[in-house]
Amino acid sequence: MHIHATVNLETIDDVTCFSATLEVAGRRVNTVYVYLVDGMLIDTGPRHLQDELVRFYEQASFDQVVLTHGHEDHSGTAAWLKQHLGVPIRMHPIGIEEMARPASYPLYRRITWGIREPFQALPLADGVESRTRRWKVIHTPGHAEDHVALLDEQTGTLFSGDLFVAPKVKVIMRDESVPITMESLRLLLRQDFQSMFCSHAGYFANGPEMLRRKLAYLENLCGEVLKLHEAGYTAVEMDRMLFPRKPPVVQVSGGEWDSLHLITSILAHYGLPAA
Repeated sequence: MHIHATVNLETIDDVTCFSATLEVAGRRVNTVYVYLVDGMLIDTGPRHLQDELVRFYEQASFDQVVLTHGHEDHSGTAAWLKQHLGVPIRMHPIGIEEMARPASYPLYRRITWGIREPFQALPLADGVESRTRRWKVIHTPGHAEDHVALLDEQTGTLFSGDLFVAPKVKVIMRDESVPITMESLRLLLRQDFQSMFCSHAGYFANGPEMLRRKLAYLENLCGEVLKLHEAGYTAVEMDRMLFPRKPPVVQVSGGEWDSLHLITSILAHYGLPAA
C-alpha cells in the first residue's frame, strides 16, 4: 500500500509543532499534530508516521509523554518511544488497560493510521509537571471517554486534543456524545486561557472564541433535534433533513462515522427513542 506523508515543523511561542498530512492509497487523510513544550511531548501520532516521527524524536529533547487520549492517531508511536527511549507515557487512567492490549479497532482505521502496538502507560493525576511548568489536567470526555486537555494557567496555553477539531462537525463516531462534548466545552470555557493547540486543526490564538463557536453550533443542533423529535420525526428522518449529504467517511467506515450519531447521541442523553 502506498503511503505518503507531507510533514511540517514550526515553532509557535514556545511550542514545537510537528504536523503531517497522510495520503493512504491515494486518499487524503486528516492532518495530525504532535506537540513538544518544555520537555513534554503531547501525543505521538499514528503508526504510519513512525519513520517521520522517529527522525523528529531523535533530534528533540523531552523526558515524558502525555496522551490526550488513546485513539490510534494519537498513540501510534508510543510503543516505539517506550521501547527505544524509555520515557514515561502518561494518560487518563481509563485508557491504560486498553493501551496494554493489542489493537482491536476496525480494519479501515488500521489501514488509515496503522496498527498501534501495545504499551504500558502511567496514570495522570489532576496535574502534571514538565521541566519548569505545571499543567492542569482536565478530563474532557465526549469524543473519547479517556480524553483530557492540558492547561498552563500561568501562560494561558491550552492543548485541547480532539475536543475542538472544527466548529461545525458533520459526523462523529458511534461512541461519541454531543451532550457530553458540550459539557466538556463548557468546562474548558470556565478556564482562563487564550492560545489553543488542537491535535488536528493546529494553533488558534483565539482559543475561547473557537470553543464558543463549536458550543453554539452543538447547542443549536440539540435544539433542532429536540424540536423535530417533538414533531414526531425519527432519528433517520432528522438525519436526512439536517445532513442531506453524506461524506465518504460514512461509507468507508461502515457507518462508524456518521451524522446519524450526532442525532442519536442527543436523543439517548434525554432518554428519547430514535425510532
